[in-house]
Amino acid sequence: MNSDWRDGFLFLGNQLCLDFLNTRPVDDGTAQELLPDCASLVRWLKAADLVPPREVKRLDRDWSGQQGFTEMMGQLREFRERLRQAVLQMETGGLPSRAFISTVNELLLAHPHIDHVTQTGSGFVRGQRFEPQVPLDVFGPIMDSVATLLTMPDQSRLRKCENCVLHFYDTSKKGTRRWCSMNICGNRLKVAAYTRRKRAELSGD
Repeated sequence: MNSDWRDGFLFLGNQLCLDFLNTRPVDDGTAQELLPDCASLVRWLKAADLVPPREVKRLDRDWSGQQGFTEMMGQLREFRERLRQAVLQMETGGLPSRAFISTVNELLLAHPHIDHVTQTGSGFVRGQRFEPQVPLDVFGPIMDSVATLLTMPDQSRLRKCENCVLHFYDTSKKGTRRWCSMNICGNRLKVAAYTRRKRAELSGD
């Protein structure tokens, strides 16, 4: 498995909220739900480096028996699809709906991502505290990333892969990235283009 995958999840969006959005990829024309249950959500948090490995078992145990967990997972997936619509609008030069922005602000208020300062061997670093107690606390880092995405100056770098349903923010120097990943779609399209050229040469076109 290539480096775009971590524990069964894709991380190629260059923004956490896009990696969250990409937890529903399409394989052979069928949408694949990568966050169907508690265990998968906790695994995603670990893969995203949001929680340390030592927290995985505790969260899985606590959340699996938590009342209303199914409803909370439903809320997370519902927002993911609203985010998808907003991202698609932005990718075509439009703006997300006022209703979406209102939801973003409500969730930012309800699930703040708190800053804190920690000391390292070379000084101090500023980070963000994330100690989830319930699944909806996941909105904290996700909404922080959504706010960052919405306010990025160059929205033209927000794109959908030309070959699949995955989204990414292009951080390349030239800003010409067309595919979700060279490992996933880039090489596939290059091979297809090479094959077409060779066929054309053989046929004399």
